[in-house]
Parts: sequence; C-alpha cells; structure tokens
Amino acid sequence: MILVSSCFAGLDVRYNGTNCLNDKISKLVEENKAITICPELLGGFSTPREPAEIIGGNGEDVLDGNAKVVDKSGKDVTQLYIKGAYSTLEQAIELNATLVVLKENSPSCGGSTIYNGEFTGKKIMGMGVTSALLKRNGLKVISEEQFADTLL
Repeated sequence: MILVSSCFAGLDVRYNGTNCLNDKISKLVEENKAITICPELLGGFSTPREPAEIIGGNGEDVLDGNAKVVDKSGKDVTQLYIKGAYSTLEQAIELNATLVVLKENSPSCGGSTIYNGEFTGKKIMGMGVTSALLKRNGLKVISEEQFADTLL
C-alpha cells in the first residue's frame, strides 16, 4: 500500500486551507491503490492554521529534542508535530505501507528540503519531522517530485 499526503488528492488540508492536487496521485487514491494521510491533522491541528517552520535544525533534530517547530506568531507547536509523526508511523505500519509520498518543504513532510525557520521563504536541506521518523523506522519516503519520476 502507498500512503500519500492528503493535499495531493485534492483535500484542502494545507496550513492555508488549500491543496496541492497531483493528478497521478489522486488517481491512485481513487483506484484504492493509495491512502491519504495528513500528519499535521493527525497531530491535532485544524485547517486553516498558522504556517510553522523548524527552528534550530531539521526534523531529525526535533525528534532528538535539539530543535523545535514554531508557528509564525511564535507559539511552540513541536509536540503536535511529533504526535502527528508518530500517528503517521503507526498507520504506515498497520497498512504495511511500501512507499510514503509526502509534500516537499513542509516542516512535517519535507523529505529533502524545509524552510529555514525565519519565515522568509528561504529553503534549506533537511527533512521534516514525519519524514525523519518514517525514514528512521525503515520506510521509503519520497517527495512528489521524486514520485513523478516513478513508473507506477
């Protein structure tokens, strides 16, 4: 089974109440070949919500207690991101997920790039909290850009 970020299936779950519809991924969901998941909603967030970025590192650092996730108004939302990551991991294990496709740049889902924590739009190399946890647990996690290159 493939797990995919809910926003790719056209669900309006992003922080600003929008989606990132990806026709190829949406078709897999419609054909019951993929299941949608939103780590941020699983963590307890609602939509819309304040944008958030990782301060002081990346998702691995957050999991290790060396960085935090803060929303734009300065509120520490680290625990909600960690909760969402662990809930996503539980679902991936229950579903025997063979692949997880998550939204690049997100403080939760980013697989290779995230925003730098200054809310300026600048990106840095690094994983989001959920991607880091899933990869630590041996799951294959890719971005939508990498998915576009697969032969599914």
